[in-house]
Amino acid sequence: MMSRSPLMDLAFGYMPAQIVHVAAELGLADALADGPRSSEDLAKEIGAHAPSLHRLLRGLATLGAVEQRERDLFALTAEGRRLRTGAPDSVRALIRLFCGPDVWRSWGDMAETVRTGEYAWKRVTGRTSFESFASDPELSATFNEAMAEHTRAVAPGFIGAHDFSRYGTVADLGGGDGTLLAAILRAHGSVRGLLFDLPAGLAAAAGTLGDAAGRVEIVPGDFFASVPEGADAYVLKSVLHDWNDEKAAAILRNVRRAMRPDARLVILEQVMPEMVTPETAGIVRNDLNMLVATGGCERTEAGFRDLLDAAGFTGVSFTGPLPPSAYHVIEAGPGR
Repeated sequence: MMSRSPLMDLAFGYMPAQIVHVAAELGLADALADGPRSSEDLAKEIGAHAPSLHRLLRGLATLGAVEQRERDLFALTAEGRRLRTGAPDSVRALIRLFCGPDVWRSWGDMAETVRTGEYAWKRVTGRTSFESFASDPELSATFNEAMAEHTRAVAPGFIGAHDFSRYGTVADLGGGDGTLLAAILRAHGSVRGLLFDLPAGLAAAAGTLGDAAGRVEIVPGDFFASVPEGADAYVLKSVLHDWNDEKAAAILRNVRRAMRPDARLVILEQVMPEMVTPETAGIVRNDLNMLVATGGCERTEAGFRDLLDAAGFTGVSFTGPLPPSAYHVIEAGPGR
């Protein structure tokens, strides 16, 4: 009899991923938010085939996302509630994005990416990932909400690790809907903000900024063309890993040109260790996702230092890793 193989468990890991993805796509957690329901009842609300939905719910029960109370009565668990739309700790958009068709197809084409070095997303969709977001409003909205979900999780550690109170104006470049900038401004009542992104990224900013909106200037633009001048700190969160060294350096050079001599660059990124272990699996998988989805990469400390040096920055320092993630705060000056 064949012994159980950990490799086989990993090989069939796509099954739980798609079980959870379908639950997120169908909005099951929203439909279950008010209490236990039957598959028949749920199917009528979400527009599903009841017997098939029952089978999916059993799958979710084995993963701990729902609890099977009776043969056909299911309730959300504490973890399952994270699939609700708009919940403070929601991961619904992240799951819809990273288990969605384009990322799914890109990972499925990884062998060709490893053979050629050409990232899969463009090969399988005909567009770069950011061209896809720009041309598909629904995908763009999912991406923006996924980034906001992720930012809500890491923002407290970032704000606790860096003293933003010393700045008059903080510019968040590629800041999307303003989730991070709003958190910074709410923590520091005297600071003003500048939110900079492509128009599609800024679409939900007014609602997200809420009571901080009066202290924020929203500026549409492309950081490959130019960056607004005049801020005291320029924040890049999870931006540089999207791009190869050439394009990341182009962004940094534009930021440096916009900075006064006393301004600071503040980067929030994961830092790849020189030697990986099972405990660093998260960043390694993120790096592989960049490999297939954007052509970017997760960088080591030496890689960041080389990149910043090439763009003309000096006085580079690293703080981290920040709980609960492997993110670091990387600070530098314009070197003039």
